[in-house]
Amino acid sequence: MHTATLLNNGSVLLAGGLGSGGLSLGSAELYNPAIGTFTSTGSLNTTRLEYTATLLNNGMVLLAGGLSSSGSLASAELYNPATGTFTSTGSLNTVRYLHTATLLNNGMVLLAGGFGSSGALASAELYNPTAGTFTPTGSLNTVRYLHTATLLNNGMVLLAGGQGSGGP
Repeated sequence: MHTATLLNNGSVLLAGGLGSGGLSLGSAELYNPAIGTFTSTGSLNTTRLEYTATLLNNGMVLLAGGLSSSGSLASAELYNPATGTFTSTGSLNTVRYLHTATLLNNGMVLLAGGFGSSGALASAELYNPTAGTFTPTGSLNTVRYLHTATLLNNGMVLLAGGQGSGGP
């Protein structure tokens, strides 16, 4: 339940997830495919699993939402590969996990659907990396989580499948 994000330098950031004893993790490491090794990097500010990690145009990674050992999260943080550190950024408007995050052509990130405190979500929001803020945007036609999101050539995002309020 961790994420693996390919960074611009070719290494892979592995962060968070589920540890022994069923607790969410705050650790992170980098995989170097050239030599096949893993090395520790900075720790997340918040332990999390079932969240999204999105490589931004500036080379940083946005980690958003998810679950911690204490419940669902509205927090987000940025990983800076140049310094190996995680810093907090704006908070989501809605707690969500099992959602999607899609980097749009304009550099913003669309977070859509997921599961929140009231169940499956139809809400969506945009992350603006310049301002470090999340803003609500249009809602999905159908509540869904565990779905896919694909950026199409025309700039639109196709959300498909997943589970809704009635299950799969």
